[in-house]
Amino acid sequence: MSEIRFVDVAMRFKTRRGEVRALERISLTVPDGQFACLVGPSGCGKSTLLSVAAGLVTPTEGEVLVDGNPAFTPGADRGMVFQSYSLYPWLSVRRNIEFGLEIKRTPKAERNRQSSELINLMKLDGFADAFPKALSGGMKQRVAIARALANDPQVLLMDEPFGALDALTRQIMQELLTDLWQRYRKTVLFVTHDIDEAIFLGDVIYVMTTRPGRIRTTLTVDIPRPRSFDTLKTMHFNELRNQVVGIIHEESMKAVESELARA
Repeated sequence: MSEIRFVDVAMRFKTRRGEVRALERISLTVPDGQFACLVGPSGCGKSTLLSVAAGLVTPTEGEVLVDGNPAFTPGADRGMVFQSYSLYPWLSVRRNIEFGLEIKRTPKAERNRQSSELINLMKLDGFADAFPKALSGGMKQRVAIARALANDPQVLLMDEPFGALDALTRQIMQELLTDLWQRYRKTVLFVTHDIDEAIFLGDVIYVMTTRPGRIRTTLTVDIPRPRSFDTLKTMHFNELRNQVVGIIHEESMKAVESELARA
């Protein structure tokens, strides 16, 4: 099982202006093999919650469990993909993908087999020996995803990985990620501002409130797989989009009203 579970997670930060409550008593479970998306108004704590899951920050209260084990520090059981590509510029595409395998002292022949498979799946054939500076944004992100998958993590944590890409490249990456998920069936927690992206990719969408972030709504995406971009044109897709947009608009207005009240 590769379940990720948040149990009463709260996060508070101290600032010069006082304490900031970023997250408040969040409990949710992403079951084994599920693709879950987190959406919500800006500043609601989506990325903070993902950082807690990654072990990059320690929650003020509560805990995160991966496969039943506490996840208070980073670990090989969780693969992280950021919006910034975070590639090593001095390493080739193949060496970037193999980086974690080298640390684990995986034999060279096996490293080569795994990286070659991922290079093919990521449509990076012909670029195995290229360095990041020679790659487009979409290609860099494909390398970053391949590097995360090469370590065979139990879960993938993805923080707006396509946010810096142009619209067409973003669509292509969404289709590629869907294909990869159907192949590997990793448990995925995916943060995005793009509601269409969340509906296209996700099995379930968690909609967060304005700060302090809580889970306001859990929405099941009952659109059959495999999905294509014709899915975006369907009436049901639009119904789901309108539902999520309405909730986020309400929460965003609450944030504006709160700021005005403090002014």
